Amino acid sequence: MATFDMHNERLEAGATEAVQTQAFDVVVIGGGPAGMAAALAAHKAGARVAIVEREQHLGGILRQCIHPGFGLSHFKQELTGPEYAQRFIDQVRATNIALFLDSMVLGIDSGDSTEDATLHTVTLMNPSGMLQLTGRAVVLAMGCRERTRSEIKIPGSRPAGVFTAGLAQRYINIENLKPGSRAVILGSGDIGLIMARRCTLEGISVEGVYELMPYANGLRRNVKNCLDDFGIPLHLSTTVTRVIGRDRVEAVEVSKVDEHLAPIPGTERVVPCDTLLLSVGLIPENELSVAAGVELDSRTRGAVVDQSLQTGVSGIFACGNVLHVHDLADNVTTESERAGAAAAAYALGVGDSMGASCELTISPAGIAGYALPGRITTVGLTKLNFRVRRPVDAARVRILANGEELLAGKVRPFKPSVMESFPLPAKVIQRALDLGVSEIVLSVDPVEEA
Repeated sequence: MATFDMHNERLEAGATEAVQTQAFDVVVIGGGPAGMAAALAAHKAGARVAIVEREQHLGGILRQCIHPGFGLSHFKQELTGPEYAQRFIDQVRATNIALFLDSMVLGIDSGDSTEDATLHTVTLMNPSGMLQLTGRAVVLAMGCRERTRSEIKIPGSRPAGVFTAGLAQRYINIENLKPGSRAVILGSGDIGLIMARRCTLEGISVEGVYELMPYANGLRRNVKNCLDDFGIPLHLSTTVTRVIGRDRVEAVEVSKVDEHLAPIPGTERVVPCDTLLLSVGLIPENELSVAAGVELDSRTRGAVVDQSLQTGVSGIFACGNVLHVHDLADNVTTESERAGAAAAAYALGVGDSMGASCELTISPAGIAGYALPGRITTVGLTKLNFRVRRPVDAARVRILANGEELLAGKVRPFKPSVMESFPLPAKVIQRALDLGVSEIVLSVDPVEEA
């Protein structure tokens, strides 16, 4: 009882104490590949930088991605995920970038308009207590999370043995735990394909990979290296319609689906297994973004940003998978370096030297699923990123303004698994402004080849 009273007294005394505050130019939230690349770019530009990471180690998701395939474009050599991450960890450790590991960010508050509207306060909690970091710029690099069974609403019982593919990957590669002995994988995203191979190498029998769509959602190289080379069957236009089992998964029911993605009655069959791995998509981790007042894009589920990757909240930038889901870590690095450099320029008051200011929105059309950035605020060369909603053998990218074609690309194939980029020259932006429009359309239109 005395101990309890003393604890209460300490709480009451601590409540009156001011929360410790540390000042920086740029605060980066997330210590994965995006956060480290952004922090290094901001530091190189002369900013005082801090990284806040909720795990005890830097590296993010790459720590559990022990397969090769990283670094081919950035380092010009093939690395595993931990090797790729370690290169950036070493670079970060060699600088005076402040690290706040094992720290959970509770919120981001914009500065009081009576003092400095561009000053942001990041409140975090770690084993040492509560701490506040202030910065003129904040870079959001929190990555994304996996969609779960409840989000895709698979009917059936609720036994043990249903995992997201990323969780199973962590169990095997980091925790040295075996999730099961006989697995079914739902979804042909890259993580699902990679886990099909990983499970096989660990002695777990993979009954098959089942994909709702009529095409694989992962990179072609992963389909070949992870499924074809190991004899693992890929069942397209097929999905799991029921989980069977009481204490542990005993089987799953799979069914073919029609062109509307609805299960076809009479096509059901039961596949015995003790483990179901879900690779059914990623969702940007944007709870902090929403709480900070950042507008989200309904298509990407990430922030709406301009060409410098700045959100609608002045001084808050976003990059990596929290902005939109990437297929390659190398692309995350390139994008995040842009965000870090832009955040440093904003924090240090360097300004944007790209060109005259403007205000245009960018919208997708045709089979383009989204277009990023969603806003153009400066007349200058802008790199547009997008994905298509379905594979097509021949299509053309077109830039439209008020129905008029301003620019067209070459006819070529497109796949949903590959994030595409398209350069938008300054003269095209200026042409749109001369037409008096407020919107540019990025349209990907299939064409009939002769």
